[in-house]
Amino acid sequence: MLLKRIYDEKLAQASYLVGCSATGEAVVIDPNRDVEQYIRAASAEGLRVTHVTETHIHADFASGSRELAERTGATLLLSDAGDDDWKYAFATQAGATLLSDGDHFTVGNLRFDVVHTPGHTPEHLTFLVTDTPATDRPMAAFTGDFIFVGDVGRPDLLEKAANVQGTMVASAKTLYASIQRFKTFPDYLQLYPGHGSGSACGKALGAVPFTSLGYEKLANWGLTASSETEFVDMVLAGQPEPPKYFAEMKRMNKAGPPLLHAVALPERLPFDRLTPLLANGSVVIDTRPAAAYASGYIPGTINIPLNKKFITWVGWLATYGQPLYLILDGIRESRVKEAVRDLQMIGLDQVAGYWNADVIDAWRIAGGTLATVPQLTVAQLATQLASGETIAIDVRGHAEWEAGHLPGVTNMPVGYLVDHLAEIPRGTPVAVHCQSGARGAIAASLLRARGFTNVANLAGGFVAWQAAGQPVSR
Repeated sequence: MLLKRIYDEKLAQASYLVGCSATGEAVVIDPNRDVEQYIRAASAEGLRVTHVTETHIHADFASGSRELAERTGATLLLSDAGDDDWKYAFATQAGATLLSDGDHFTVGNLRFDVVHTPGHTPEHLTFLVTDTPATDRPMAAFTGDFIFVGDVGRPDLLEKAANVQGTMVASAKTLYASIQRFKTFPDYLQLYPGHGSGSACGKALGAVPFTSLGYEKLANWGLTASSETEFVDMVLAGQPEPPKYFAEMKRMNKAGPPLLHAVALPERLPFDRLTPLLANGSVVIDTRPAAAYASGYIPGTINIPLNKKFITWVGWLATYGQPLYLILDGIRESRVKEAVRDLQMIGLDQVAGYWNADVIDAWRIAGGTLATVPQLTVAQLATQLASGETIAIDVRGHAEWEAGHLPGVTNMPVGYLVDHLAEIPRGTPVAVHCQSGARGAIAASLLRARGFTNVANLAGGFVAWQAAGQPVSR
């Protein structure tokens, strides 16, 4: 048996290649849309992908299951365990084999037993793998978004992301029942979850790549809760805001993501295309680091740095179906490929063109004025707040705000900021802040792109405020 974890840092998402060395067959569990990486990984190990499956209808990335199965000719295996609202709409067309609790399938000499583990989603499955030449007992479980290292899958996404009202408490109770059932499996069972630290599919995911059921029964709060009531209260408290794109991912992965095959890189646009696009309200994302953007940017653009959080923040702020334009730091083709791949991971396939960062100089040379984002020190903001001359907005998540915030400061998480523009006085200076500065920079660029001209960012964010000994409310 061969097991390879394939991890996407930006999605904090794990896929698994599990193969039988005796027969050369392999299954890929929870592939994302970059399907070529799984084909390469299998080939490098002398395997061929013969089966493709996933634990559930994902909310945080576009599934690559259908495309990988089509590319390789593999058998596609999908859950049939959910209710009528949570069935794969493309399963019949794709020729998928449907799985329910108690089913099993084989990949060479490996046996995979199917366990229905609902709660995170109604259709969620966990796969137990047994290396049959060695033993008749399962070695490991691929738990998807059911049990993580140190955490469990959140049961509130159907309500908060997919807008299925009134489901959070019922889903939490279902998740508790699934956990109690799963705790009866042997403690030695190794657990391979679908996400790691940084994913919004839970609130306290560990960074360790795998664990065991026995250890999680000792250390995981979700498995040590003393009662259903305690578990429901704990699992629904403090969950981070689900990015807006989660709802689109649920819809897309249920219907079937569009097949990518070969995708051409977007066009590098001439300078003279920029002004008309900004004038008609097109979304132009400046992907340079926040400090570079703040020191001089083209008015009307928004700043989302091309880093580990790029996917998350574009998913929060972009509108599906509308073209996106990028300003990229540097002239390397690899940067273009990186940005396009990142966006494809969440189904944003409409990158209509890009400019390199030299467009900033071209704008200035052509007579355009570069705007800047002022950076306030803690002392400056404290003075302005005391005099009443500035409105401060905390753009962190609500759980962060509850744990400690500037006295009297309003909480508007950056992902929801555009929904609250009418609540922000346009004639008053605005100071935004987050935990350490990165989200504040995005928020400042959003407000300025929407016509708020007097916007500053608190340098160092709440961390700097607290370190300076300024008052904190809870």
